[in-house]
Amino acid sequence: HTLSLSLSVADPSPSCCDARPALSDCNPDFLLLRLQAERVSPRKKLHTSSTSMSFLRGRLPWACGAVRGLSAAVCAAGRAGAPAAPGPARRLPGLRLLHCGQPAAESEVQLRRLEAEDTGVVEVVMCRHRARNALGKVFVSQMRELLSSLHCDSGVRVVLFRSAVPGVFCAGADLKERAQMTNSEAEHFVHGLRALMTQIAVLPMPTIAALDGVALGGGLELALACDLRTAASTAQMGLIETTRGLLPGAGGSQRLPRTVGVAVAKELIFTGERVGGARALELGLVNRAVEQNPAGDAAHQAALSLARAILPQAPVAVRMAKEAITLGLEVNVATGMAIEGMCYARVIPTRDRREGMDAFIQKRAPHYTGE
Repeated sequence: HTLSLSLSVADPSPSCCDARPALSDCNPDFLLLRLQAERVSPRKKLHTSSTSMSFLRGRLPWACGAVRGLSAAVCAAGRAGAPAAPGPARRLPGLRLLHCGQPAAESEVQLRRLEAEDTGVVEVVMCRHRARNALGKVFVSQMRELLSSLHCDSGVRVVLFRSAVPGVFCAGADLKERAQMTNSEAEHFVHGLRALMTQIAVLPMPTIAALDGVALGGGLELALACDLRTAASTAQMGLIETTRGLLPGAGGSQRLPRTVGVAVAKELIFTGERVGGARALELGLVNRAVEQNPAGDAAHQAALSLARAILPQAPVAVRMAKEAITLGLEVNVATGMAIEGMCYARVIPTRDRREGMDAFIQKRAPHYTGE
């Protein structure tokens, strides 16, 4: 089928900044990109306005990357052989009709919500295959966007970080990309990395990192930002920045000592030593270490086991326990006790607390709803 695509756009003006692409889902045949501008008049046909063309070109790079849906109207018109819209046709620079199997931008981080008995578990899946999940600009940006959507989602009880790249959790910073940056650009990027790790650390629900492969530099810093870690026997972990003339810059120098103790952390960072799963368990770097299986996902399975042990517990109580522990570690014991008291007070009025008491008295399993 051949389709004639007619776009209209308002005159570019300060009030036109609300322009956004309209998205809809349809059968995978065609994709229609439309730009809609609100509260602006008069509207002009694209082929009659050179200023509109200039405005559209400026918008297209953002719009094309955001569009993933398909237009039901265009698909129906294409199959029915509907006549083309009247008026002269004009090819728009940078505008293409895309097939569904050819996404405009490759996803380097994906969100996977588990179902059935695992409902409430969300997996953040790292899938930058070509660069071993290296922390590049796009990777970091996509992960931060996904995490923002999770922070206030009360239906999420556990977040599990894992890799879809065999033998790799996260290889650390993308040094090839970093080599192209100026000093100020590198500093700005590292600031963004710190912000990402903090974003993980402050998620209100428990977080688990499944290390089925290499986790070096920023990769281990990402795992350290999680509450719990599982590792396969084949995993390799280390803050190796000193071997590259750097030091851990995304929280590793602070979170590693709080996890394994000051002396051990200094040794690992000063020497750039890498440790395997069993050694990491001895040091307290991971919560569980398991033998790798033929599928190469033993740590992921161990992480799922941990998540399933958390799921039946009262969600509000679990979140408050995390907050009390996390904040309490940064202050003296007396202040920590006050923090614990405030978190405890937030649990008292919940329906889940009453459900827990009733279930105990009635000798049955509680059913918590997070209320």
